Amino acid sequence: MNNYKRPESNVNSGFEGNISTDGTITGMDTECKAERYTRPAFVALSAVACCLLWGSAFPCIKIGYGLLAIDGEDAISQILFAGYRFTIAGIMVIVIGSIMQRRFLKPDRKSLPLAIKLGMVQTVLQYLFFYLGLAHTSGVRGSIITASNVFISIFLSALVFGEKLTVRKLAGCGIGFTGVVAINLGGGLGGAVSLNGEGFMLIAAGAAALSSVLIKKYSEFEDTFTLCGYQFFIGGIILIAAGLAGGGHVSGFTPASISLLCYLGLVSSVAYSLWSLLLKHNPVGRVAVFGFSNPVFGVLLSAVLLGEKNQAFTLSGLAALILVCIGITLAQTDGRNRRLTD
Repeated sequence: MNNYKRPESNVNSGFEGNISTDGTITGMDTECKAERYTRPAFVALSAVACCLLWGSAFPCIKIGYGLLAIDGEDAISQILFAGYRFTIAGIMVIVIGSIMQRRFLKPDRKSLPLAIKLGMVQTVLQYLFFYLGLAHTSGVRGSIITASNVFISIFLSALVFGEKLTVRKLAGCGIGFTGVVAINLGGGLGGAVSLNGEGFMLIAAGAAALSSVLIKKYSEFEDTFTLCGYQFFIGGIILIAAGLAGGGHVSGFTPASISLLCYLGLVSSVAYSLWSLLLKHNPVGRVAVFGFSNPVFGVLLSAVLLGEKNQAFTLSGLAALILVCIGITLAQTDGRNRRLTD
């Protein structure tokens, strides 16, 4: 139930909120919006939509390497490609958020350092290793390894927010990591494990888990869209600068490649902003329970778009996918997080 108390001056007016000196409406309207973000149907549909978008990024990035003439061994150009994508994503979030809130979004002096820190972890650290790693592994492997960020986030949440590590959570982590190992040790899944492939993807997963904890914490002090927009923009500019300084080169800009680049920017801007909004208004476990669909979409879309059916639909590949999904679901439905309506 809301703790909102209707002001006496508005009892007979039909208006159930307050108007601050700057014209901002607060009160019942704000509470109703917050309540909307906690409704089971909204959380479920929004979280699955985010995972669908993220899952599509795996094959699209690899397709982008081909369209933009980026060699799999050209790490610097891959970083430049990532910088273009996230700079575009940042601009998209800032513009969309400004239109929605009818004001230009900009962080103040106190929250700007938060956006910079978040950008260094979420955009620079995570996607530096993500892009480099994905160039040296398959979309199927990458999508399943990335799912390990859910397990890592459980331990980080325990350290930061004091969430209890129960036997059920630990069992879920164990089952999930068994799936990660299975996809990497399967005989027909693209060769041996490599540090610059699967290893980098695992580092990226750790950075993703850390960024989830940070956005949950930082959203208490700053608007979610502002944080997301500027962390993407700042991180993207840093990646572009690093790519250009290292001699990176991206060519082959055609309507198809530009459209793909814009789509990847849209994936980041929409999915991460929406996911951050869900984290702000819900316990981490309630949102993350839907993360099991991320590797599902990643594997299926990689199989269809990249022709990796020989990896996605082998016995070991399907077993790994099932184990990861069971592990995430088991770990994130522990105790009080079992039902969205708790």
